[in-house]
Amino acid sequence: MTHVQQNSFSSIQKEFPILSRKIGKHSLVYLDNAATTQKPLTVLKAMDAYYRLHNANVHRGIYRLAEEATLAYELAHQKTADFIHAQSMREIIFTRGTTDSLNMLARMLSSSVEKGDEIVVSQIEHHSNLIPWQQLANAQKAALKFIPLDKKSGMLDLSRIDKIITSKTKIVSIPHVSNVLGTIVPIKEIARRAHKVGAVVSVDAAQSVPHMPVNVRSLECDFFSFSGHKMYGPTGIGVLWGKESLLNHLEPVSFGGEMVREVYYDRATWNDLPWKFEAGTPPIAEGVGLSAAIDFLQKQGMEKVRAHEKELVKYAYDKLFALKNISIYGPEPKFRSGVITFNATPVHPHDLASLLNEKGIAIRAGHHCAMPLATLLNISASARASFGIYNTQQEVDLLVESIKKAQSIFSGGKRAVV
Repeated sequence: MTHVQQNSFSSIQKEFPILSRKIGKHSLVYLDNAATTQKPLTVLKAMDAYYRLHNANVHRGIYRLAEEATLAYELAHQKTADFIHAQSMREIIFTRGTTDSLNMLARMLSSSVEKGDEIVVSQIEHHSNLIPWQQLANAQKAALKFIPLDKKSGMLDLSRIDKIITSKTKIVSIPHVSNVLGTIVPIKEIARRAHKVGAVVSVDAAQSVPHMPVNVRSLECDFFSFSGHKMYGPTGIGVLWGKESLLNHLEPVSFGGEMVREVYYDRATWNDLPWKFEAGTPPIAEGVGLSAAIDFLQKQGMEKVRAHEKELVKYAYDKLFALKNISIYGPEPKFRSGVITFNATPVHPHDLASLLNEKGIAIRAGHHCAMPLATLLNISASARASFGIYNTQQEVDLLVESIKKAQSIFSGGKRAVV
């Protein structure tokens, strides 16, 4: 890590109150950022201020509090649009999270899929970007096809993409970054093939938006989903971006207040974008929190965030690779985001996570909501360390030393005092 980057992020942990916690007698080392990130004080203060000073429902009142809440909520849409370089805030739909976004999109697109059509995903999907399309394919008697993983390189194998995405393909939904392998997927290349045959392209961006600069227009996709809680914002809010031209022609799948323009006993008409897709009282406080999280990331600079995590994952990869009896899954560091999934023989991942917890180190163990991928890799479980803006080389060193001690314990060595 360069001296400049060290200085840029040297004090950032102080902005996250939870990182001052002790786990037993050890300082917290939080390495489960792919599951959720911690929240900076600015996000916590913004949500607290909303509830203390501005709490009201949006778009429904002409009194001062309602106007303030509406302004803050709409500003959150605009900031999100600017952050991902959308054309307009009309393209930003707030949901409960990436999972909700993808489920909503699958329902919205269901009428465009008929018997004999094809839906294409990949072999590295999180369950959230597999099961909605699996269920849609089953319901419509369509074929679900997979872009394969090249297990040797850890990258998607696009050598037969013209055979996988065909004239029968209606939807292609792929991850921007794998939550297990860290693989950065070449979205443009896949999107161009999909558009050539008239298919729409959806991107699961839960693992990319918090970690790298994103421009939805340059990616050439049609829909783009991500979560607030993985980008230093609150839980309970996600984003579904879609091209305005497409959203205008899609029907809502949730109904009630706010999403309507006129209602009669026998019919209704829909509100303008994006509100026609946001039925009921929306996640207002969470929108305020997301807005503050975007401000936080913009202040750091997404190019710097990416550079920090890129160097940190390279450092961690090299340190882990040097250990004995380690299996690391996924591509070389230059092709991955800040995720390293591994197994440390002879320690089962769940035992490893438990032992690391005794040192205050939080990692994830299991199949990481990607059971088919684990089966493909011929593993029942794995350990995952995933990095964020506040992680350091010193924390990586502590992780590696603790893994070595765990291996020693399970190889018959004397258990170290923790």
